[in-house]
Formats: sequence, structure tokens, C-alpha cells
Amino acid sequence: MRRQRNRTKLSMEDIEFRTTLLRSLKNCLEAADKLNEIYKKTNETLDLILGNQLETKHTRTEITNIIQTPDSRPEERKNQVNDLKCEEAKNTQPEKQNEKRIQKCEDSVRSLWDSFKRTNIRIIGVPEDEREQDIENLFEEIMTENFPHLVKEMDLQVQEARRTPNKRNPKRTTPRHIIIKMPRAKDKERILKTARERNSVTYKGIPIRLSADFSTETLQARREWQEIFKVMNTKNLQPRLLYPAKLSFRIEGQIKSFTDKEKLKEFITTKPGLYEMLKDIL
Repeated sequence: MRRQRNRTKLSMEDIEFRTTLLRSLKNCLEAADKLNEIYKKTNETLDLILGNQLETKHTRTEITNIIQTPDSRPEERKNQVNDLKCEEAKNTQPEKQNEKRIQKCEDSVRSLWDSFKRTNIRIIGVPEDEREQDIENLFEEIMTENFPHLVKEMDLQVQEARRTPNKRNPKRTTPRHIIIKMPRAKDKERILKTARERNSVTYKGIPIRLSADFSTETLQARREWQEIFKVMNTKNLQPRLLYPAKLSFRIEGQIKSFTDKEKLKEFITTKPGLYEMLKDIL
């Protein structure tokens, strides 16, 4: 009877594992379909831009030829130049629209990747060793070593654990990062918040770092805030980098947030003290 119960328990665990695996696979396939659709639209937009650029190039060549032709009558040449300039101006407008479409596509891809990585934790600095097939338990060891109270309070589950692929530089000597996919974003946020408050995280005494996992574009956008963040931090403005790449800070009792530097630049013109603080950075 006991053996039968154990078999039933194992069977239920197996079903739960397969269900989670299938759900993750379904999410991956849906994300891949969206990326393919965005990729196709981006290619179509690029083809349009290339066509417009070729048209503009031909137009400029024609203008140059007309100006350099000595036999053309001045009035006729002037009219032709004006017509060609008008044509070039018309071509410039669709080009700007196409640039906006490309930017929109890039933003959509970035947003999609960030959404896909929303529950991920990136672990930096763990040496690569023989435990490559046991990363889930390695993560549990890190949590137990640094946050034993969280291990007791949380139902510590991991959907996926892996090393990042080493595509960019196969000869790199630093260990590849570890990506841990949590079931819930709130679990990830709680772990990262505790790690920030602790200031130092270790694995078997070796300093490591825990951070959120973002797309390459979002990481670059977050890095662009770093210098401003440091200055504000020294002035006690309580700056924060919100998800995915928004700068937030407190001024005159209010919390202000900005998604890009241009909007922040406009805002500081109305605040003389803040302007003096950031004028050399922005």
C-alpha cells in the first residue's frame, strides 16, 4: 500500500513538472512568433528606407549635373533645381516616418524581451566547475548561505536554471553568468531587494552579484543613467532605476520619473539648483 502511494506521489510530481515544462515551451514559442513578425516588419521598413535613400541619391546627382552643365539656360536650370529640391524634400518625409517605424519595432522587440526576462535573476561571478548540471541546487546553496530567512519564508522554486551561452567571446576567462527563472516576478524582486540591502553576496566565500536580467538595449539604457544617478545620490535626491530603464528621484517633496534624458533636460531648466547640478552631464 505504501509503495502504491509513493508511485502516485511521484506520478503527480511528474505531471506537475511536465505541465510547467509545456507552459514554458508554449511561452517560448509565442515569444518566437512575435519576434518573427516584428523582424519581418522591420525588414520591410528597411527596404523602403533603402529605396528612398537611393532615390535621394539619384536626385542629388541630377542636381549636381544640372549645376555643372554650362549649356543650360540660367532660368531653366534654376527651375529644375527648385523642382528637384522639392522632390527631395518630399522623399525626406517618408524617410523620417520609416525611421520612426524602425524605432517603434526596436522598442517592441526590447519590450518583448524584457517581458520574457521579467522573472529572471542573473548571477554574476560564480566559477565554472563540474557542477554544470546541478545549477538549481547551486542557487539554493547561494540562497541558504546569504539569505537563510528567505529560504524558510519562501517556497523557493526554480522554473529554469542555466549558464548563458558563450557566443560573443569564446576565449573569455571570466565565468559565464547564470540565469535563474523564477515562477513569479515578486519572488525575484524580493530576493534582489534583500541582496541590495545586504550589500555583499557570496558563494563559498567568493564575492558574487545578483541582478535583474534585461535585454542588451535596456542594459545600455540603464547604463546611460549611471553618471546622473551617482550625482543625485551624493545630493540625497534618493534616485532609483525603475523597471526597465526609468530614472526616479525625489525633489521638493515630490517623486519625479523620466524615461529619457531629453525629458529630464527640459525639466531641469525649471529648477535652477538641479540645472547647476546636472548641466555638465546632460
